[in-house]
Amino acid sequence: MNEPKRSILIVDDDRAILRVFTRLLEKKGYVVKAVETGKDALSEIDKTRFDAALIDVRLPDMKGTAILPVLRKTSSKTVRIVITGSPDLKRSRNETRVDMDAFLVKPVNPDILLGVLNEKLKTK
Repeated sequence: MNEPKRSILIVDDDRAILRVFTRLLEKKGYVVKAVETGKDALSEIDKTRFDAALIDVRLPDMKGTAILPVLRKTSSKTVRIVITGSPDLKRSRNETRVDMDAFLVKPVNPDILLGVLNEKLKTK
């Protein structure tokens, strides 16, 4: 019997990042939903239970960190990985420590992303 594929939500306003992450994760067998705004992410979270979410801190309509407590409340088993390229790294990390499982800085090395994702999915 085949195991169901794991689902990943990617939230980033950079279309190039969405394409690269989507391609990378789909090649590894994940089902991916990619969105560009926090509003779209919240809509998807309302409809679908994801195994993991990769969330950029800076989105055009809200802070990506605002999505974290929603994910924790609706699906405590969802792995929440915050990704940022912003210089306020330390503050963002401190603000959301309880709501995230990992924190990565752009540019994200694909091998590191996959390693962190696999590790966190095993422990949840």
